[in-house]
Amino acid sequence: MNQYPSVPAPLVPPRQPFFTEKVIAAWKLPARRLSPVMLGGVLAAAVIGSVALGDIPGNGLLGLNLPLTALAVAAVVLPVTGGRMLRDRTGLLFCLLALALTAIAALRDAEWITALGLLLALPVASYAMTGGRSWAEVLGGGLALPAAGARMLPWAVHGVTGALNDGRGRAWPVIRTGLIAGALLLVFGALFAGADAAFSGIAAGLVPDISPDKVVVRVIAGTATALLTLALVFLALAPPPLRMLVPRPAPPAGRWAWAVPIAALDLLFLAFCAIQASVLLASDKDRLLRSTGLTYAQYARQGFFQLVVVTVLVLAVIAFAVRHAPRDRMLVRALLGALCALTLVVVAVALRRLYLYEETYGWTRLRLWVHAFELWLGLVVVLVAAAGLRLKAAWLPRAVAASGAAGLLALAALNPDAFIAERNVTRHARTGKIDIAYLRTLSADAVPALDRLPEPVRSCALLDVQAHLSRPESALSHNLSRTEARALLKAHPPLGHC
Repeated sequence: MNQYPSVPAPLVPPRQPFFTEKVIAAWKLPARRLSPVMLGGVLAAAVIGSVALGDIPGNGLLGLNLPLTALAVAAVVLPVTGGRMLRDRTGLLFCLLALALTAIAALRDAEWITALGLLLALPVASYAMTGGRSWAEVLGGGLALPAAGARMLPWAVHGVTGALNDGRGRAWPVIRTGLIAGALLLVFGALFAGADAAFSGIAAGLVPDISPDKVVVRVIAGTATALLTLALVFLALAPPPLRMLVPRPAPPAGRWAWAVPIAALDLLFLAFCAIQASVLLASDKDRLLRSTGLTYAQYARQGFFQLVVVTVLVLAVIAFAVRHAPRDRMLVRALLGALCALTLVVVAVALRRLYLYEETYGWTRLRLWVHAFELWLGLVVVLVAAAGLRLKAAWLPRAVAASGAAGLLALAALNPDAFIAERNVTRHARTGKIDIAYLRTLSADAVPALDRLPEPVRSCALLDVQAHLSRPESALSHNLSRTEARALLKAHPPLGHC
């Protein structure tokens, strides 16, 4: 017999669920099930995605196929909203932005700008379905698509089985009609193709390759399109309760405890801006910088990325300061307004430094991308300053998100590879310096600018893109830049080897 009393085990408090777990637990399934009409639309979008995107692994080319698939998905998703999208101007705007981002693939050959457009189109479309005004709702709505893909599975499976059971009596007429239509198109299409060479060429580009090695790829493309469509339909019918993520209002800080750090930061920014002004306005910049051991071009390059980080951190500081702002609105407006104004000066200094470096050493994709990103950060600072006039800005999160999508569209409209090539060609004409190895990595977008180079530099710069354009391309992969570049190189082909 044990002589010692038993000691009870210590009580371990249960783990508190994360806020994201609470949102997922409260996320209800749609009251409306997946109807046969919805399922038919999803299958139609899957077929279009399979045909349009199935040849990408073969030739690696994006073109009309991407926006065509996006339009097919939108045609299925938008009617599900029951007219809500037409009444919700914000949702409609973000839906149009998502479609416009996918359309970049039909205009530009540069893979990096096309990939950025596609990656941004997904969260933009996701937020268009969920809606919301707060920062938590905008960010959570943009990231809700993967969670919706997992959350929808029980609803989708139940809907598919229900649609099949309910439609048994109507399934055969639909299948019979589809088979008759397909047979008619096949017979008459083959006859027209044999009668006319032009029609045969177009039909050959539109009819997908059904060889065994292509079937798996097309099945994957169709399945991915169907899953994306179902996830967006699920979000439209049952958006997650993202309002649960909105934090409670923070208690206002004391006046001096809040004002002293912000005022000190304002003074530091003011001192930095004053020094920058003395350097930029000096008549003999190299003499002024002699103590640093740097030329003006080296000085312009040094510290640029630190200034970008400063801009990002200032936005974080402003967000925290507004959340804990005291009730003295005049003080808040004055100190944060000064900080925004001085931050814009820092943005201008960073852009000026980068521009001088680009003009000295040439433009690249990374430099242009960072240039555009810093411009967008400056726009965000302006939006924050405008919101601070009344200290109430329910529109600010949506405006920042929309400005990011619009900024990428503006960068695509600029035609970045062509812009980079144009600047480097101009620099070559002025200085005789050029980085041919880098220019050979540019896409077909740069062909019109590179065509202005003198021989043999021109041919050397265009050989790689000519090989890129010689790859087979289906009708659905056609792209405006590649079409124009092929016509130009056909009229004036490169000479010899590099």
